Amino acid sequence: MADKRDYYEVLGVSKTASDSELKSAYRKLAKKYHPDVSKEENAAEKFKEAQEAYAVLSDPEKRKQYDQFGHNAFNNNGSGFSGFEGFDFGNMSDIFDDLFGGMGFSSSRGRTKKTNSPRKGNDILYRMTIDFDEAVFGTKKDIKIDVEENCPKCDGAGGFDQKTCSECHGSGTVTQEQRTIFGSFLSKTTCPYCHGSGSTFEKTCDECRGKGKVTNRKTITITIPAGIDSENRLRIAGKGGAGTNGGSNGDLYIEFTVREHEYYHREDDDVYIELPLTITEATLGAKKDVPTLYGKVELTIPAGTQNGEKMRLRGKGIENVNTKKKGDMYVITKVIIPEKLTREQKKLFEELSYTDLENSKYFKTYKNCVK
Repeated sequence: MADKRDYYEVLGVSKTASDSELKSAYRKLAKKYHPDVSKEENAAEKFKEAQEAYAVLSDPEKRKQYDQFGHNAFNNNGSGFSGFEGFDFGNMSDIFDDLFGGMGFSSSRGRTKKTNSPRKGNDILYRMTIDFDEAVFGTKKDIKIDVEENCPKCDGAGGFDQKTCSECHGSGTVTQEQRTIFGSFLSKTTCPYCHGSGSTFEKTCDECRGKGKVTNRKTITITIPAGIDSENRLRIAGKGGAGTNGGSNGDLYIEFTVREHEYYHREDDDVYIELPLTITEATLGAKKDVPTLYGKVELTIPAGTQNGEKMRLRGKGIENVNTKKKGDMYVITKVIIPEKLTREQKKLFEELSYTDLENSKYFKTYKNCVK
């Protein structure tokens, strides 16, 4: 026993390792050294060593004894760990699934899932581009999609004159027994003759070629709710592919892309618009008509309005697709500087240059910055 390595060292974890850390460490070693897949020297011994360490440390009571007495806790008293006796393989089914994924391993006393059980049909993803106004107010659209449906000729069976598969005897799987150091295991795979259905036919359907399904192009009318945005998905239940073995249909998912608007900019449920102002309007103030999503609104521009100021119009944004509450509209002022002036206009601006504008807070802040 003196040559036996510390269990924590075997798994490569600390003595304070959590259950998930223990399981993760063992899973890595099991994948690396399992004798059925590893070509490394002494793989079987290393795998057995890791198995023994995990069996003790994953059991709270055994781990407590081991932490207190080490390997001596299981020597010569008949109650300790001895090889693989009494070990519950059911507790490690998830690890076996990782090791033998897709092979249907189970203990000789376990059960395997039938492959001919009802299965839901395939989901369909349809990407759609819509206009800004359609997204804001909602609309109805007709779309064409290719849908997998049950064959009308054989009613989805795949053939005629159904009979029990002679290869799997109706189970839908074929079974092989494998012997490993764990004991006996059953490897189950889908029956290659009936493809998991458990039955075959005297005559294969020539419409679907035995698949039981045909692909048809269908036109579906969808209702797009108000407030939809780019990358939002709309789920339409039951409009996907037909299920198998009596399973339900899949679903149809519509993923949206919304085109940019000419002058509105959207951020979540809020809408932004730039309002151009002349220097006179910004300086003296004015009343301006603002085109909101729901009609014109008269907005009062106070005297002395600066470029880039933001004014809010409550409730003039977009209706939230879930809460139905509307966002706001924000009007961003954009003061337009004239590029060409008449002689009289130029003279007026020169006269303005003699005012005390340079003593305003904006110029004072700038002067302090450049000192």
